[in-house]
Amino acid sequence: MGDIRKQTIQSSIIVYFGFAIGAFNTYLYTRNGSFSKEEYGVTRIFFDFAQNFFAFASLGSVPVLYKFYPYFKDNLSDKKNDLLTWVCITSIIGCIIVTLCGIIFEPFVIRKFGEHSPMLLQFYYLVFPFSLGYLMFAVFESYSWALQTTVITNGLKETALRIFTTVFILLFYFKLVNFNQFMYLFSTLYLLIALILLFYLWKTNRLHFTFSISRVTKKFYKKMLGLQLFVFGGVCINAVAVTISGLLIAAKQGLADAAIFSLAAYVANFIEIPQRSVTSISTGVLSRAWKDKDFATINRVYHRSSINMLILAILVFGNVWLNVAQGIAVLHIQNEYAAGLGVIFILGIAKIIDAGTGVNSVIITTSTLWKFEFYTNVVLLALRIPLAYFFIEKYGILGPAYAELISQVVYNFIRYEFLRRRFQMQPFNIETIYTVLLGIIAVAGTYFLFHNIEGWAGIIIRIFIFSGILIGGIFVLKLTPDAMQLVDVAKTRIQDWKK
Repeated sequence: MGDIRKQTIQSSIIVYFGFAIGAFNTYLYTRNGSFSKEEYGVTRIFFDFAQNFFAFASLGSVPVLYKFYPYFKDNLSDKKNDLLTWVCITSIIGCIIVTLCGIIFEPFVIRKFGEHSPMLLQFYYLVFPFSLGYLMFAVFESYSWALQTTVITNGLKETALRIFTTVFILLFYFKLVNFNQFMYLFSTLYLLIALILLFYLWKTNRLHFTFSISRVTKKFYKKMLGLQLFVFGGVCINAVAVTISGLLIAAKQGLADAAIFSLAAYVANFIEIPQRSVTSISTGVLSRAWKDKDFATINRVYHRSSINMLILAILVFGNVWLNVAQGIAVLHIQNEYAAGLGVIFILGIAKIIDAGTGVNSVIITTSTLWKFEFYTNVVLLALRIPLAYFFIEKYGILGPAYAELISQVVYNFIRYEFLRRRFQMQPFNIETIYTVLLGIIAVAGTYFLFHNIEGWAGIIIRIFIFSGILIGGIFVLKLTPDAMQLVDVAKTRIQDWKK
């Protein structure tokens, strides 16, 4: 757990630094006198298309990497390990198929988006290089997860990607390029970081390709193919479920509303940063633990991830929700984006629920019962799409947020019950209740005492008061052993420094 904690801290620092750059980019996108809402909306829809492109083009091969890598690692030398080679070949084939489908079905896209989002059609073909880069990076990112080298991938995806974006935005902002030229540059973002990751893996002697079929592949290929075919459906379902909100809003209400929803979702995504770090780091550890039948490690990761991610999610949510309205004002964000405040609150609650259930998805995916993850993803999609479609008609951009909240509650409850009944594992204890109550008290107390203070002064005061109450309560109530261990590590280092 110590290695997970260390890498989580390192990755979270990198990711939050990246989000700070992303926040600056979002500010440039949305401030008065910069990009129009439609222009910002186009850039957000690119990400939705790219996620779906990756899901279908990878043909379910990526989970095979981190599921079977320990078996290849233990039985083959690095130069004879052919797992990455076959995953890359599969992804290339999938990429060709999906690209051809994208060209063939262009008239369908025109019918769906032409009326409310015509600007998207102007840049339709730029979606393909953007998505290709996304696919490339995702494949080698998963390979890095299997190697338990996550800091570099998080640095590239969360920080380097946003630095490149900043450069492109500033070129447009200072009128060195027009919006068409900006979109051409924007379409290369993932290609750039994918090439950097490839260079890093090659430079550190971790990138090996071989076209000889190894004995491990011959032994496990049926199981690998079974996993790939089964997970393929789950990956596609999950991608559609994650991106359906933005795509439905763009198709039914236009890019302006999609931009407002995207900004709100971006702000809410701050809450899941620690969860993403823990998930990426835990994948390799849990794969190894399942292989070795180390149930004690699995259970410990489940418990620790739950309480730690819940604490961090509440910490981030409280600071965001207490200050987001004032932030729109002091940063001179276009007033129309304030319509997304309700979306931020609802999505924030959904993300807290998801974080509080720990790394249940990774535990299931890396186990021998990984098929169950597919079933839960089917349930998620079956809930999210009709709910989002129905609620958009009734509640506008709040609709997808309600759909997300309802589907996340059901989705995580099913996975919770599965792990509890099948493996007698459940992540909650009395500290979970104390953490939720402490978060409610900290948010309510800070709001009622300091919500009238405006400007930067109010934001800073609320951050310090809320964070102080929550963090102080964590130590007083001893809600997580990791907090005390971090203090002990800090004390030891201070003493060593004094010597």
